[in-house]
Amino acid sequence: MSHPPPPHGPVRASAGRIAAIVLRHVYLLRASWPRVIELMYWPTIQMVLWGFMTEFLLTQSTFIARASGVLISAVLLWDVLFRGQLGFSLSFLEEVWSRNLPNLFVSPLRPVEFLVALMLMSLIRTLIGVLPAAGLAIVLYHASVFDLGLPLVAFFSGLLIMGWAIGMMVCALILRVGQGAENAAWLAIFLIAPISAIYYPVAVLPEWLQTVAWALPTAAIFEGMRAVLIDGQVRFDLLVRAGVLDLPYLGLGAALFLVAFRVARRRGLLLQVGE
Repeated sequence: MSHPPPPHGPVRASAGRIAAIVLRHVYLLRASWPRVIELMYWPTIQMVLWGFMTEFLLTQSTFIARASGVLISAVLLWDVLFRGQLGFSLSFLEEVWSRNLPNLFVSPLRPVEFLVALMLMSLIRTLIGVLPAAGLAIVLYHASVFDLGLPLVAFFSGLLIMGWAIGMMVCALILRVGQGAENAAWLAIFLIAPISAIYYPVAVLPEWLQTVAWALPTAAIFEGMRAVLIDGQVRFDLLVRAGVLDLPYLGLGAALFLVAFRVARRRGLLLQVGE
């Protein structure tokens, strides 16, 4: 016999469950200042290092002098991708480390709602990490990623979505093979870094690798960033390309996670994934 939906409706109930997961992780952040410091630490260190590198290159290259904020903007946008993926994966791993997955999924929480909650936590973690570094770049180097204007919203969204997709794949791997695969949360994103054209154009890559790079939304986003900062041109074709490519990656990540979750639940692996 099926149970009647709650009187306030299934959508509101679903939103309540998602908010409960997000609130749990917000409380974890509030209760542990080292976690918050860690979120801000790496983006800031990277920005400072690349900022000083840019200051040096300004004295050596007229090309860099024309677009002094390119490297710093690339560092900050790369960190959106990295933090987006890591924030998603770490929120999942928090549940694994505390052996809380069985508790969550004996509740009415559905896997899709869990994924949405992890996405929201990824967004929160990313903003906590990147915004202080972006503000410091303005103070120290007079270079503002916000000079990208409205395209920055598209770049940020596209990179965050790709980070979620990779995060889902990492979580699916952990569900499938266990906690021994948790290092993938830190390693996976760097597999695509060399072909994402973060600090150099796609044209620098060997011809066969250029084809692979253009199959990633990240390459289109970083090429679009350079077009804005160097040429003063918004490449809408690259923005559309990135958006179109993001969707299948997100769909693939969600499908892999849901399949891995279904198999883990059927085989009783949710009780053992923390071991």
